Amino acid sequence: MLSLARENSKIAFDSIKTQKLRTALTVLIIGIGIFALVGILAAVAVLESSITGNFSSMGANTFSISRYDFSQQIENDQMKVNPIISYPQAKEFQDKFTYPSAATSLSFTAGSNLEVKYADKKTDPEITVVGADEYFLPNSGLETTKGRNFNSFDISNNNYVCIVGSDFEKGLFKDVNPIDKTISVRGARFKVIGVLKEKGSTFGSRQDLRLIIPIQVARSLFTAPNIDYEIKVAIGNKDMLSSSVDEAELTMRRVRRLNPVQEDNFGIERSDELLRQMLEELEFLGISAWVIGIITIFGSSIALMNIMLVSVTERTREIGVRKSLGATKMTIAMQFLTETLIISLLGGVIGIILGLLVGGVGVSLIFGISFPMPWEAILSALATILIVTLASGLAPSIKAAGLDPVEALRYE
Repeated sequence: MLSLARENSKIAFDSIKTQKLRTALTVLIIGIGIFALVGILAAVAVLESSITGNFSSMGANTFSISRYDFSQQIENDQMKVNPIISYPQAKEFQDKFTYPSAATSLSFTAGSNLEVKYADKKTDPEITVVGADEYFLPNSGLETTKGRNFNSFDISNNNYVCIVGSDFEKGLFKDVNPIDKTISVRGARFKVIGVLKEKGSTFGSRQDLRLIIPIQVARSLFTAPNIDYEIKVAIGNKDMLSSSVDEAELTMRRVRRLNPVQEDNFGIERSDELLRQMLEELEFLGISAWVIGIITIFGSSIALMNIMLVSVTERTREIGVRKSLGATKMTIAMQFLTETLIISLLGGVIGIILGLLVGGVGVSLIFGISFPMPWEAILSALATILIVTLASGLAPSIKAAGLDPVEALRYE
């Protein structure tokens, strides 16, 4: 059986060499179909891994309150303009929301594209400064690899301390331990008490260039009109998340002075619900990959079948000689199926390699996230190759196996 497979493979390669142009075009069409399938599925796998990792670090027991509900349907391409969440409102919610085991954090983006200095060094103007309290890090799924988080003493006494992102160690504090070093931003000096664990980029946003300072210090240094605050809440027991969200909605409605008939003018996003919605959006990309792949592969199957039928016609006399020497119908059929499989594999390998490079490695480099090997995409491609082989090679193989040896030997 093994020797027969080797012989069929040798004959197949010899046949491919005699019809290079037709084979190359067929391989190209198959490769494009597999490339589209593997590329999109690999990109989806990379994005799913990034999104799942980011949300799992936050846990399934958190929710945030912000100005807008970005999950709502936008009608007529317009969104209702909600008032900002001011500091008095955010603080009032924190004071009134007394749900058991709840920890509420307040934060706001104090400034972006800022320059930070240390000794005679300075960063590029691309640092984002966040004003936050002691609950911001755990509620946001952030951890420190060096030093510590803010404590209640830092926040209540408005200490000039800060926590820096991991990229500070690669630039401003290269080869230096950042802890207890003093940096300055906008003329204010801060002592570094913690370094955040690396988070990478999420959809192009570099999260490791953040500088976090106590919220009241940030409010005094970065004054601007209409600052919008964000509220994040973590619940100790995830089974109580739904009831806590309901309680938070009622509390926020009282804070916003809404009467019973008015709609919410704020948004509440649960970490688990937001994750589910984003993964549903990615499912659409997966379906698109299959639709594109099936359409392209359907065309390549027809092209491959045609090239094999032409090959049977051109090699009719050869088939007659092999049959006269004792080759069985099964041997002849396997010869043409082997040739079909080799052409499909050539196109498939090219498509898989290009798909992994573009959809997997390319997307992971663009967004600065890790590249998980998309085994589902590879297995899908291999299954597709098998289907193409059977669909394209069956008819030519049956035709070749059914030729009468006498008539085949007469063929010119």
